[in-house]
Amino acid sequence: MNFRFFSSLSSSVRKASNANKALIAFCVLSLSVAAQVQRKSPTNGAASSKTGTEDAQLYRNAAFGFRYKIPYGWVDRTAEMNSQEVQRDAKADTDVSSMKARDSRAAEKAEVLLGVFERPPEASGEGVNAGVVIASESASSYPGLKKAEDYVGPITEVAISQGFKSAGDPYTVEVEGRQLVRVDFVKSRTSTVTMRQCTLILLAKGRIVSFTFIASGEDELDDIMDGLHFGPGGAAAH
Repeated sequence: MNFRFFSSLSSSVRKASNANKALIAFCVLSLSVAAQVQRKSPTNGAASSKTGTEDAQLYRNAAFGFRYKIPYGWVDRTAEMNSQEVQRDAKADTDVSSMKARDSRAAEKAEVLLGVFERPPEASGEGVNAGVVIASESASSYPGLKKAEDYVGPITEVAISQGFKSAGDPYTVEVEGRQLVRVDFVKSRTSTVTMRQCTLILLAKGRIVSFTFIASGEDELDDIMDGLHFGPGGAAAH
């Protein structure tokens, strides 16, 4: 695939509203901010209230037919991330008509399906705090968006605005029979620390589902991507 093709999206897609771009930024920045230079220290909580069981570490999504095995000991910030988005909408909508409009678009808004991190995002220290954010938003929010490839442009625009650089051309990957588009970015934090971000894009049931992974290196990135599966079982996502 030609990366320049995605950077030159049709004008209808590129004219997505500021609100839509904020939703992309919400998901991307949630990882970018949380993955700032962090200290390797014990976690303050597990990714589920049922810690210690195999089921507690497995997130399942029946609507889109995928599952993600959460690395043991990671912290879950899904509820907090969605709460921040709700608060942002509430502050933006103050009059009655705006509140009605907000209610009518509730089904179309972006939603964080899963947001987990190796260590608490609020911690400080050295190294990259690995994380995974899986989000969903309505494809109708982007007029002209017909396929997963059309989402590469908007998400690339946001990533670059946050200091990331493209790491190669986007390309299609097949994960257990599902076609996804993969796009990679890198961002130097220090002379020795580099953040690597990979986003997989799925278009299904009129929704854009993005799977964003951040790690400090290729091996770590592959490890956390190994947890993503579609259907009853099969090959890893990368």
